[in-house]
Amino acid sequence: MRTRGWQGDLPRDESEARDRIVAAATRCVDRLGPKKTNIAAVATELGVTRQTVYRYFPTLPDLLAAVAETGAEQFLVRMGEHLAAVTTPEEAVTESIVFALNAIPSEPYIGLLLQAGANDMMGRGVTSAIGMSYGAQMLGRMPVDWSSVGVAEDDLEPLAEIIMRLVFSFMEYPVDPPRTDDEVRLLVRRWLGPALARRPFET
Repeated sequence: MRTRGWQGDLPRDESEARDRIVAAATRCVDRLGPKKTNIAAVATELGVTRQTVYRYFPTLPDLLAAVAETGAEQFLVRMGEHLAAVTTPEEAVTESIVFALNAIPSEPYIGLLLQAGANDMMGRGVTSAIGMSYGAQMLGRMPVDWSSVGVAEDDLEPLAEIIMRLVFSFMEYPVDPPRTDDEVRLLVRRWLGPALARRPFET
């Protein structure tokens, strides 16, 4: 770890250095917005050189993805509360997608995955182990009997990945005119519903 800069208050270790860089980036996003936040602004906010920031986060998308992850848990709590009344797997997946499409654009940090306009960051954010783990946790919290449609606990992360890929695809490449919530529901139920339908008892 560098021994200069940091406004005279050196981090105790590498972990604290990363945390402080992410915190500085978060302040920059709050003040400047994601499109105007860059490595130079974060370095100035923290009192270090750009090279110091790059040492911990090689690219701006890497840093913004870390900022986005700080809001993931809070987002999932709100999503879980909104979907607390769902009772079937098909409804759970459908309403998760509709909720995410409506909520993510106004989420200050989750929305970074799209607002920054970096395709490589979107891909890593959607498919990262952390992202899929959060998605699986959200599905597991729902009062839904996933086993009734053959979805085991180990299947929740792959299912979360499909949901996340669909959501970000819808947002990155919207149709014209935009679909209403009910139109999204019909689309999801038509093409994903059969895979999530209750299966007959097998002997």
